[in-house]
Amino acid sequence: MSILYCLYEHAAGFSVFSVKEFEEVSMFLPQVESSVTDFAKFNSIVKLAGFAPFKTAIAALENINAISEGIVPQDLLHFLDDFFAKLKKKKCTLGIADAKLGAAITEAIGVQCSQVGVVPEILRGVRFHFAKLVKGFTDQSAGVAQLGLGHSYSRAKVKFNVHRSDNMIIQSIALLDQLDKDVNTFSMRIREWYSYHFPELVKIVPDNYMFAKAAKFIKDRKNLSQDLLEDLEKIVMDSAKAQAIIDAAKMSMGMDISIVDLMNIELFAERVVKLSEYRKKLSTYLHNKMNLVAPNLQSLIGDQVGARLISHAGSLTNLAKYPASTVQILGAEKALFRALKTRSNTPKYGLIYHSSFIGRAGLKNKGRISRFLANKCSIASRIDCFLDQPTSVFGESLKQQVEDRLKFYESGDVPRKNIEVMKEAIEAAGQEAGANGTAAPQSEKKKNKKKKRAAGEDETEANGSSNGNGAAAEAADNGNGNDDGEPKKKKKKKNKNKEAVQA
Repeated sequence: MSILYCLYEHAAGFSVFSVKEFEEVSMFLPQVESSVTDFAKFNSIVKLAGFAPFKTAIAALENINAISEGIVPQDLLHFLDDFFAKLKKKKCTLGIADAKLGAAITEAIGVQCSQVGVVPEILRGVRFHFAKLVKGFTDQSAGVAQLGLGHSYSRAKVKFNVHRSDNMIIQSIALLDQLDKDVNTFSMRIREWYSYHFPELVKIVPDNYMFAKAAKFIKDRKNLSQDLLEDLEKIVMDSAKAQAIIDAAKMSMGMDISIVDLMNIELFAERVVKLSEYRKKLSTYLHNKMNLVAPNLQSLIGDQVGARLISHAGSLTNLAKYPASTVQILGAEKALFRALKTRSNTPKYGLIYHSSFIGRAGLKNKGRISRFLANKCSIASRIDCFLDQPTSVFGESLKQQVEDRLKFYESGDVPRKNIEVMKEAIEAAGQEAGANGTAAPQSEKKKNKKKKRAAGEDETEANGSSNGNGAAAEAADNGNGNDDGEPKKKKKKKNKNKEAVQA
């Protein structure tokens, strides 16, 4: 007869509860569901068998992080090992809420785990009556422990990977788009406002940023003389334009303007200049942030298009999950659903239309190059999302592939195969990692694997010698000349059996 124990993970520690008459209780599941809230009935079936409190808040956070990922922490492993070692009963079942964690526990200590049947209702009752089931525990102390652990767990999740946070990219590109609209609107206003006094300046200085700086510098056109030519030349970056402005100011058709109006125009022009300069700084910040978070996507399609793709998807992880067909029409959802509703042609591109590759392609090849570019964007976003050490090697290789495809559409030159390009990119990334000194973790992993293999071989040799077959096993190993020879043969046999079954 199997005895059921239920594992419950609380903010204060790990606890194991014993369930009496497990098989009889499981037959009356509806009655168990109705009696879970009654402590007297529930306590007659479920009782505390073991409790291991957390020593510190940091230990509690480390354990809960491991459990949330389906990994058995060392504290839980030692607790369950000691608990089941004391039991001399042969058949024991451990009820658990998470199937993934249950599989890890079964693999670690060999105890059968279950998460079906009456187990969820038992755990629900334990959660409801936990403060009463554990002596010396109150609802207030349980609430304090849960609140503290909840705050620290949420804080750790929010702070996860600060340097590669894509939220800053999403906010930056949104602010950059808003600044573009505002600067354009304000520039139109300053042009119209100052043109009452100096209308000829609009034609001489067409650039918005230079016009605002020139208006701020000139102020009253009557005070503009030949002495200010050098300063005006620094603003408009052209000596001919500076001389033309001075000449136009002498015979301008504009109206006279009061000092108060000039002061307001000057203040507004200064605000437009500062906004334009801030826009340049924000663009530099976005470039640096993209270089940290998504260097390959940045190398492939640029800062702003890549940032817009990440912003529209919600995060870099979401963009990496999208297939290439979704990336291709990302940003053209209205046109897509309208086309599906009216049964007309679906859009060929969305946000990636702003990439220079599609503008350079011919009219017939725009759809083809957009499909190819979306494929490469999908690959680049996945590399950026899952690569530990950021590098732009892959993005540059993918960009060269798109360039070769454009040449193929124009001249018919056959591009290189993708597998060759990726092999070169992997080699270049390995060389770059070696130069930066980041190749050490891989070598350590290889060393650990070799140690595990050596330990496994020692165990098999020890078992073979105890059975009297140690010499034969050593001879077989020496004859093969390969540590992994026997497992490979076994895999081949399995494959042959599978092929025979399929045939």
